[in-house]
Amino acid sequence: MTAPQPPSSAVPAAYEWRTDVHVLPGPWPLHHGGRLEHVEVAYRLCGAPGAPVVAVLGGISAGRDVVSLDAAAPGWWEEAVGPGRALDTDRYRCLGVDFLGGSHRTTGPAEGETFPTVSAFDQARVLVGLMDHLGIDQLAASLGASYGGMVTLALAQAHPERVRHAVVLSAAHRTHPMSTAWRSVQRNVVRYALAHGEGPRGLVLARALAMATYRSAREFEERFPGPPEATPEGFRFPVESYLLARGQSYAAVYKPEAFVCLSESIDLHRVEPESIRVPTTLLGVQEDQLVPISDMRELRDRHGGNCSLVEITSIFGHDAFLKETEVLRDLLARALDRP
Repeated sequence: MTAPQPPSSAVPAAYEWRTDVHVLPGPWPLHHGGRLEHVEVAYRLCGAPGAPVVAVLGGISAGRDVVSLDAAAPGWWEEAVGPGRALDTDRYRCLGVDFLGGSHRTTGPAEGETFPTVSAFDQARVLVGLMDHLGIDQLAASLGASYGGMVTLALAQAHPERVRHAVVLSAAHRTHPMSTAWRSVQRNVVRYALAHGEGPRGLVLARALAMATYRSAREFEERFPGPPEATPEGFRFPVESYLLARGQSYAAVYKPEAFVCLSESIDLHRVEPESIRVPTTLLGVQEDQLVPISDMRELRDRHGGNCSLVEITSIFGHDAFLKETEVLRDLLARALDRP
């Protein structure tokens, strides 16, 4: 579907704006085994008509709604992507997709269903199939943060001719065993809850634990110094209330089965840095608990082509890419070779 006019004043009237679901015919073999009969991929393409295309890929809960189309439903990265922003949609078209195996419109698990194991390489292949459908021979860049950074690296390794520049934020060539430790506990909480008919409640707790790993200890110290509150169930700490509230809001919109699928996909992630020749720009955060800066340095040092690493310090830790938009502006200006 191609909309002749954007749906609200949030998008300039002159922009190209497409949102649709495209069917990629099967059978569709998966990287870790198994197959799907076909794949439906939901996407949004928005920006200046005819401008170079940048794929924008975020964490497992992010999707195609990168750019804000409606003030009542802002895009998930609206502070960084849009007219005059770090990724300037007056200069580029932004391509957002819903991940395979996720909780949005792209093919994923139904309630109570165990979905086949999904790899970042499968996500990259879906993206290439979508590019073929849209007539996009090559991306100006793939901008990937967190899980999206893993997909960007898989794209650069497996389909180097389809992307001119890889921009990877808070993701490395492998997952760190400590990160896998945290996520494996989260998955087992959700699996246990699903087995007892309490999937959403399990997801609340898993997401709460995940939120504790996304930010830095210093931020929590600054935000939650207050005393606990006495309740009939016992004391409730300020940081506890915050984590559970975030878990509840997440579980209201995300499927437990999809969380398990894509959380596992993160921990299965492996690429071979030496085989990547696509020019790559990395952003690492010293306070990132999930992606240690040492792993980002190793990726840079083992990269098979031109690769640079920008290191920053941020109290937002792994979530810095959502908050440090001025850093991202400078990074993209250098990566995309524009003033």
